[in-house]
Amino acid sequence: MSSVIDQAVQARLIATAPRSQVIPANLRYDRTDPFAVRLAFPPAASLDGAEVAWTFGRELLEEGLRTPAGAGDVQIWPYDADAVVIEFHAAGGMAVVQFDAQELRTFLTRSYGLVAKGDEAGHLDVEADLAALLREA
Repeated sequence: MSSVIDQAVQARLIATAPRSQVIPANLRYDRTDPFAVRLAFPPAASLDGAEVAWTFGRELLEEGLRTPAGAGDVQIWPYDADAVVIEFHAAGGMAVVQFDAQELRTFLTRSYGLVAKGDEAGHLDVEADLAALLREA
């Protein structure tokens, strides 16, 4: 069984001018980092031509599907029954992106197939992570 889930999704970049734009994105869940979700946008979707990736909590994504969630750089809330908005904040600005709620739910369901909700800590290799930190020190 694979330890990684990659799922392509469509995103709608919400902009004031000239109008919103549909862009591809990729959701990734890796059993070796069981609390996190990675969302990446291709270089063509960024202003500087580089891939843009955000990593945030799987629990944040789940909560944001139901109710406004997040108080930091990533905030998520349901827009309506079919859409979810994710707002990203960085030093260089912010972006507001809308996703199909069912695509995000499908991704979460697949991730729970790899690591059940509540079992994340059991998939951490604390000794290996500590050894790696000590080697780098």
